[in-house]
Amino acid sequence: MKLTLRRHAVATALVAATALTGSLLAATPAAQAATTSTTVSPSDTPDNPINGFRNVGYFAQWGIYGRNYQVGDIEKAGNASKLNVINYAFANISQDGQCFEANKAVGTGGTADDGVGSGDAYADYGKSYDAATSVSGTADAWDQPLAGNFNQLKELKAKNPNLKVVLSIGGWSYSKFWSKVAASDASRKKFVSSCVDMFLKGNLPVIDGRGGTGAGAGVFDGFDIDWEWPGTNNGLTGNIVDPANDGKNFVLLAKEFRSQLDALTTTTGEKYILSAFAPANPEDITTGHWNDPELFKAMDYVNVQGYDLWGAWNPTLDGHQINLYDDPADPRDADQQFSADKAISLYTSAGINPAQLGLGMAMYGRGWTGVKSSTPWSAATGAAHGTYEDGIEDYDKIKSVGTGSYDATVGAAWRYDGTNWWSLDTAQTVAQKADYIRKKGLGGGMWWELDGDRDGDLLTALMSKLGTGAAGPLTGSGTTQPTSPTTTAPTTTAPTTTAPTTTAPTTTAPTTTAPTTPATCSVAAWSASTVYTGGQKVSYQGKTYTAKWWTQNETPGASEWGPWNLTGTC
Repeated sequence: MKLTLRRHAVATALVAATALTGSLLAATPAAQAATTSTTVSPSDTPDNPINGFRNVGYFAQWGIYGRNYQVGDIEKAGNASKLNVINYAFANISQDGQCFEANKAVGTGGTADDGVGSGDAYADYGKSYDAATSVSGTADAWDQPLAGNFNQLKELKAKNPNLKVVLSIGGWSYSKFWSKVAASDASRKKFVSSCVDMFLKGNLPVIDGRGGTGAGAGVFDGFDIDWEWPGTNNGLTGNIVDPANDGKNFVLLAKEFRSQLDALTTTTGEKYILSAFAPANPEDITTGHWNDPELFKAMDYVNVQGYDLWGAWNPTLDGHQINLYDDPADPRDADQQFSADKAISLYTSAGINPAQLGLGMAMYGRGWTGVKSSTPWSAATGAAHGTYEDGIEDYDKIKSVGTGSYDATVGAAWRYDGTNWWSLDTAQTVAQKADYIRKKGLGGGMWWELDGDRDGDLLTALMSKLGTGAAGPLTGSGTTQPTSPTTTAPTTTAPTTTAPTTTAPTTTAPTTTAPTTPATCSVAAWSASTVYTGGQKVSYQGKTYTAKWWTQNETPGASEWGPWNLTGTC
C-alpha cells in the first residue's frame, strides 16, 4: 500500500500567469555570523504556545481565487486568536536549486513536471486589497512594494502579536527538486541561503512593480519543509528520488537550515521556526529518516499526517481517512491499515520527544458515492462529488449532510445521506484527539487547511480542550537578545529602485485596488482574440469580469481557477 494521495497539494492551473514575468533571484552567501547550529530544545519553542500547546493552520495561496478565502477572513472569524502559527503554502524550488518567485501557471499533465518554474507572485505580493477586504481596513496603494497575501499576513501579525507565520516549501506538487537541493553540502548551502535571502530578509524580485530589496522583511518567521517524500516513489510521479541517500541528506538539509537560521538570529534577535510535514506511512518514515533523533536536533517540531489515511483513489470501498486508532472491522490487509496513533507511535518509539510532534487533522472530508449502508467499509461505486475535486469536500459543506455517526473506539466520525458516505473530523473526534494530545504529551495540533472551516468550529473544539486547564509541555517566546547590530535591510522602507532580476518585469501597470462592481455593462465585451492583462475589465453573458493576469482566449467563468474574477452583473 502506498499512502500517497493527500490534499496537501497545489491545485492545477491556480497560479497567476501564462508567462514568466520575474526570474530567479541569485542566492546570496550564507550568513557569516554563526558557523554552528544549536540543538533544539523540545519544550523551549520559538513560537508563542497557547497554554503550552501549539495550534498550526495552513493557509493555501490559491484559496484567494475560486474559494474566495482571504487572509482577512481569518481575522474576521476570530480564528487568529486560536492559532499561534500559520503555515503559508507553498513556495516552489527552481531547477537550479533555489527559492524563487514567478508568475507561471501549473500544468495539467499530472506529473511533477507540471510544477517546474511555476509560482504565483501575484497572489503572494502583487494583488491589491481594498479597505473592505484587507486585514488593516486600509486599501493597498498602487505603488507600495509589498501587497498580496504577504502584506495581509504581515497585517494579521500586527493585530495578533503572538502569531507566527511560516513559509511552507514544497508540498505534493512542488517536491520534484528536494532531492537535488539536499544532495551536497554546496547545494544545501545555496538553497537555504536563497530562501533566507528572499523570504526572511525579504529581498523579493521586482515583478509588475512589486517587490524589491527588503520588501518582504517581517512577513515570515521561519520555514516548514514539505518534502513528499525523501527516498521513496510514493510522491508525485516525476519527482527526483535517490533511495539510498535522500534520507540522510534530508537530515543534513535540516541541519543547514538550522545553522543559517541561527546565524540570522544573532543579527535580528528573532528565533526562527523550522518545522516539517511528516508522513504516516511506515515506509516513508523509515526510508526518509523522519523518526531519526538527529533530525529533531535541528527541527523545532514536525506535524505528523493524521489524515488521507484512505480515500476514493479506491472507488469501491469506503472507510476512515482520519481515524485516531485502528479499526478492528477494517477488512484490508494489515499493511494497508493506517491510523494517527500508529503513526505517532512510530516516532515516539524511536526516541522522539512527543513535545516535538503535532497531530495533523483535516478541515475537509473524503467521500464515496453509491454506498448502500452507513456502516464503514461498505461497497461503493465511485468518488462522491466535491465542489473542487471529486472525493473531497470542505468540512463546511458536509458538516450537516445526512446523518452523523461517531465511533469512540476508533476515534472516527462519518456522515451518510443514503448514497454518499463521508469520513471527516468533527467536534467529537477533535475533542477526543485533544485528550489524546494531552495524554501522549504531544506539542499540539495542525490543520489542513483553514478555508475548509471558516467559522472555526474545529479550531474551537481543539482549543476548548487545550487552551484551558493544565498547561501543555511547551514554553518559549519568539525573540532573543541579538549579539550584534541588525544588518539586514530595515522593514520600514522597501525601495523599488533596484534593477529588476534577469528577466525585465512586464510594463503593465499594477492593479491598484480590488475592482468594484460595475453598475452597467458599459465595459467592452470579451473577445477571444484580445490580449488582456491584470486589472482589465470585460463583460460576458450579462456579467462583468476582471482579469487577474495576462490572458487570451480563456472564456470568463469557464473555470474557477482561471484568469477571470467575477465582479458583478449588468
